[in-house]
Amino acid sequence: MEKLAVISSSPLFEMLSSTELAHLAELAEQRRYASGDIVFEEGALGDSLYVIVRGEVEVLRRDGGGEPRVLTVLTAPDFFGEMSLLDKEYRSATVRARSEAVLLRLTTQHLATFRQTHREGFTFVVINIARILSARVREANARLAARQA
Repeated sequence: MEKLAVISSSPLFEMLSSTELAHLAELAEQRRYASGDIVFEEGALGDSLYVIVRGEVEVLRRDGGGEPRVLTVLTAPDFFGEMSLLDKEYRSATVRARSEAVLLRLTTQHLATFRQTHREGFTFVVINIARILSARVREANARLAARQA
């Protein structure tokens, strides 16, 4: 697995130079999860985002009765966990490996290191996060509207 290829294929890192992509690939930590392993729990304090290299993860959230409900299933090169990097809040959902999964992890410290040498690239990452979050909110609004119709 080449971390650079995965980083380069993620929409999270669009508009970055080859030098910036290479630096992020150096910073990224590879993590392996078995099917059923929890990547992080809803309510935990978040400090990192993950890019899927291989496998599937499911995003779960507890319903009113406390039962976990699958919100979505993500595959490569999807990413998750980015909200906690922006707002420094608790995780809004649980993420669990649905199959054996390989992920790249970038922490707030990794991104701070990246920002020190690649300010413009860091700005593009933040813009990409905002753009993708906006698209996800629009998609969620459309699903809610469809249910109410």
